[in-house]
Amino acid sequence: MSSKREYYEVLGVRRDSSSEEIKNAFRQMALKYHPDRNPGNKEAEERFKEAAEAYSVLADQDKKSVYDRFGLDGLRGEGFTGFSGFDSSVFEDFQDILGNFFSFSFGDFFGVRDQQRRSASRRGRDLSLELELTLEEAAKGVDREIKLTRAEACLVCRGTRLRPGAKPAVCPACQGRGQVRYQQGFFAVARTCSRCQGAGEIISAPCENCQGSGRVRQKRGLSLKIPAGVDDGTRLRMTGEGEAGVPGGTRGDLYVMIRVKKHLFFEREKNDLYCEIAISFIQAALGTRVAIPTLEENEVLRIPPATQSGDIFRLKGKGIRDIGGRGKGDMFIKVSVKTPDDLSKEQRALLQRFAELRGENLDSVDTSILNKVKNIIH
Repeated sequence: MSSKREYYEVLGVRRDSSSEEIKNAFRQMALKYHPDRNPGNKEAEERFKEAAEAYSVLADQDKKSVYDRFGLDGLRGEGFTGFSGFDSSVFEDFQDILGNFFSFSFGDFFGVRDQQRRSASRRGRDLSLELELTLEEAAKGVDREIKLTRAEACLVCRGTRLRPGAKPAVCPACQGRGQVRYQQGFFAVARTCSRCQGAGEIISAPCENCQGSGRVRQKRGLSLKIPAGVDDGTRLRMTGEGEAGVPGGTRGDLYVMIRVKKHLFFEREKNDLYCEIAISFIQAALGTRVAIPTLEENEVLRIPPATQSGDIFRLKGKGIRDIGGRGKGDMFIKVSVKTPDDLSKEQRALLQRFAELRGENLDSVDTSILNKVKNIIH
């Protein structure tokens, strides 16, 4: 489990904050914690790095969308601190701060490099979908066939974006470096080349089939094997089933969010199942045996004599199998005693006789509850 703070918490903004509010929050933190304003202060440097990392994600709408849905795990391969790419272009609106203070690039500061030039390939976009299951399917596991539309490598240019036989041209703006560097006073500032987007080359003869994008959108069928024990909100990662990268970049991943439909009889809490059954007051008083459905097969529950309404019984191991293979949960059955509302004259007479035998006078006021409460209070 990651020890990182939540990005919105780092910048001190709400999850529904606007892009401008997020930008202003980062500006304030950059001014406060910038290393050049806090020389030798390691804590300030770490706070600055933390704020920059948070802003690099929340300022990018695609990354922010993935982060909002899946957290840090969804960003693996999307940023820095172990992610596969670092795009310094999101900080270009802060030249009044960064341009005056930096004598190195953002990538140098964080110990990573803007990787767009070193390889023109880019990882494909991650995809996500929701899959609805019944409780029985979630408990036992199920194979599902799904269809989705995603970007696939163009078969004509094989993802190179070039017309067959053509070659890319060196970007004239950055001379193939992928970055444009310029001096601002004593400081050297580097920006991603806006002409080639950091690739260092331009597509002079784009593929006609994909219009130079290297990818085309196609419908695909996938077979998903859902493991036993998934719960509502479980997120499954299908590695390499996202969109194709360009050109030749690794595929993104597919994230499947499980939604489990409400069951008419059972309620689930982690791996345990809960249900409620009604029995007659005669069954409760004398004891009985009741057939109980489970997610596998029926079980017989023994109700002992003198059972009270609200009593809970457990069937061990009749819950849901743990998704990690650590055994099964239990089933808990709550008993409610049902009072008949259709007594015949003969049945009513028998119950009145039963009350007499127990010394209960149904015509007098029962003060036993008052006496119990007085004993508790006093």
